[in-house]
Amino acid sequence: MNSPVILCILPFSAENAQSNLLSQLLQLTPYCEIYLLNDSDSFVAPEGCKQLKASSLYTTDTIKQIATLAEDIPYVLLCNSPYNITLGQNAMYRMLDIIVDTDAGMVYADRYLQKEGEDSKPAPVIDYQKGSLRNDFDFGELMLFQSDRIKAATAAMITHYQFAGLYELRLRISQEAEIVHINEYLYTTHLSETKDGAESHFSYVDPKNRQVQIEMEEVCTEYLKEVGAYLPPIFEALSFTDSIFFSDEEQEFDTEASVIIPVRNRVNTIREAIGSALSQKADFKFNVIVIDNHSTDGTTEAIKEFAADERVIHLIPDTTDLGIGGCWNYGVADTRCGRFAVQLDSDDLYSDAHTLQTIVDAFYEQKCAMMIGSYKLTDFEMNEIPPGIIDHREWTPENGRNNALRINGLGAPRAFYTPVLRRTGLPNTSYGEDYAIGLKISRTFQIGRIYDVLYLCRRWEGNSDAGLSIEKANAHNTYKDRLRTWELQARIKMNQMIEDQEELLA
Repeated sequence: MNSPVILCILPFSAENAQSNLLSQLLQLTPYCEIYLLNDSDSFVAPEGCKQLKASSLYTTDTIKQIATLAEDIPYVLLCNSPYNITLGQNAMYRMLDIIVDTDAGMVYADRYLQKEGEDSKPAPVIDYQKGSLRNDFDFGELMLFQSDRIKAATAAMITHYQFAGLYELRLRISQEAEIVHINEYLYTTHLSETKDGAESHFSYVDPKNRQVQIEMEEVCTEYLKEVGAYLPPIFEALSFTDSIFFSDEEQEFDTEASVIIPVRNRVNTIREAIGSALSQKADFKFNVIVIDNHSTDGTTEAIKEFAADERVIHLIPDTTDLGIGGCWNYGVADTRCGRFAVQLDSDDLYSDAHTLQTIVDAFYEQKCAMMIGSYKLTDFEMNEIPPGIIDHREWTPENGRNNALRINGLGAPRAFYTPVLRRTGLPNTSYGEDYAIGLKISRTFQIGRIYDVLYLCRRWEGNSDAGLSIEKANAHNTYKDRLRTWELQARIKMNQMIEDQEELLA
């Protein structure tokens, strides 16, 4: 009799019997040994299956149980989905071929998604890279591991997590072996329901998930320490009158703060945005710099309506190749830009007339190079929409710059000490530019936090984040993973240089 080659772990409940996947895997016995994840004392496994008594695939205890069960079985297939799954032609053999040929620690594949009553649609995932540190990285619903890699990883797993066990397993395996994306459609996932896009996107900052976030942060921080990328809470001192930030050509600041509004074709919202900025009440001089990126829909004319107000500076770049980041660079390079540059997107609003004062006061109190506030999601009529307030409390003074490599955004509104921003510069992109600059600044300087709601982020049909296709979402996630990869490499290099210098001085 042939020995099992794959240990298969599937979630199982009365509501979800994994009928397609289970029946297909049963046809592969004796090459597959099947365990059904269920924590009921009265559970009776179907013929050909056994029970793995556990409540969740994500606990450290469950992962360690799987490592024990796989003692004499070379590969482990994990299904992390409650949905019904249908394997494509020769899918398991293909995953086995790739993991054997590449000696990968883990492989995963593209799949189709099928909603009830609809045709299936391609749902590709993205390549894994060193910066793919998000705990919500989408591997699809099926992951095939080398058992030896699981056993080695679990031997080093000391802390018993309730939610972060699978995340820790993946990070530990990635240190020793490749995680390989098979860009072939090997199965179909049948969806019975889906979450609202915005609610799902922001689920990681939901207060009820706070314990999840704490565990994920602990795992990621330990990983950064092990790979040499961890940064302790020691920051470069910052004085807002320090001449080291000024070149000979730069002038002292006549204006304390500038609201920066990059815009292209937002005729329906730009007047409100500028009006929100001009309505600010502050005990210092401020202006509003609008970088009009060659709008064609009447936005330019709408901005000109504010020409009588000397606080409004209307800039049109002399090139047409600028993204949002490039527009920011163009705006803050203007000699009229204030000591602090404060974000306002062209379709958003400040929450009240004191936002600018609150931000500038926080700079002086916290001595930071960058400030991040909190915001509330609303519809176009200003009604709050789920999940409501986004405060990014995972960004802490003690560990925020490490945890920033795990999360997919830093919050809003963002504000900067202008000399640091000029010296650093944003990438000339229209997505992720804010995340990139935050990561780079945090490498050296403290980033401050304001947890009060300062900003209203409006979601509407014309919003750039509305209704992203899976291709666009994948492109965005790939870019942010790339930013994390570069930042990871930079921090490892910086730490190595510090270590080398300390050895020379010893």
